[in-house]
Amino acid sequence: MSKILLLEDDVSLVDGLKYSLKKNGFDVTVVRTVEEATASLPAISEYDLLLLDVTLPDGTGFEVCEKVRRQNTQIPIIFLTASDEEVNIIRGLDLGGDDYITKPFMLGELCSRIRVQLRRSGIGSQEKTTSLQCGDITIDLLGSRALLNGKALELTNAEYRLLCLLVKNEGLIMTREKILDELWDNNSDFVDDNTLSVYVRRLREKIEINPSQPEHLITVRGFGYQWKEVLP
Repeated sequence: MSKILLLEDDVSLVDGLKYSLKKNGFDVTVVRTVEEATASLPAISEYDLLLLDVTLPDGTGFEVCEKVRRQNTQIPIIFLTASDEEVNIIRGLDLGGDDYITKPFMLGELCSRIRVQLRRSGIGSQEKTTSLQCGDITIDLLGSRALLNGKALELTNAEYRLLCLLVKNEGLIMTREKILDELWDNNSDFVDDNTLSVYVRRLREKIEINPSQPEHLITVRGFGYQWKEVLP
């Protein structure tokens, strides 16, 4: 059972959220202030993920995120925010947050985002996955190939890796910086921001019915890209 530290001061939200998360298999510890969250930091390694409300009576979730990252702790962090203003989203991601969800939110969406972050950090299910399925896209990880509606796609190595990264994080916004870091930071290939744009365009030409109006690979202006499931 994955352990979550929830920082939230809204009593009406906390009780329902804690109950629902536990029903979905998560062990939840609740703190209601930045001070309480800070007091929990010495034992931060006991938790698998942090859910941080942005606005608290004695500060912000951003402050807690900064303190966690100063400890070089790579625990996944999801912000709960009542505002979807671009400046707040950018600040949270720049400080080291992994994702954000805007209130009010559906519990199913929150649980899905939590599981994505746990999988990415290696904390989720340890079963070896041999394939990925997302709508009309199937990725055969053992065969290093991708299929669209059962038909194999002719992808370059870079396009295949980009597709895998986006599909694994379906529904989440991936910044251009994070994509470059995760795909090519430790690789001998040099890929800059302009080259990434080329890969995105070529991938769209191969998977989208109308590349100029993509349904799968969506540009999120000012942030990066988001993969959306399209049912066959």
